[in-house]
Amino acid sequence: MKAKKGFELRQVGDQRIIVAKGVENIDFGKIIAMNASSAYLWTEVDGKEFTAETLADLLVKKYDIDGNMALEDSKALAESWLKAGIIEE
Repeated sequence: MKAKKGFELRQVGDQRIIVAKGVENIDFGKIIAMNASSAYLWTEVDGKEFTAETLADLLVKKYDIDGNMALEDSKALAESWLKAGIIEE
């Protein structure tokens, strides 16, 4: 997987959101809010190839959580990013 070009993480007030750069990508119906851990993961993998396992490893290192739980959460997050259209396989 890889983040699609034309999207970036921005801080708006106390929210972190993914926004489209460029007029051709603007769709205000698809503003994606991120919590602290998903924003961290986005920052770490933006511009790189990654898998759900990559995301899980990053979560384990940062938050010292169970690897199985991190993998399940990472799979769900990657699926939601795919559905939102901000990453591609």
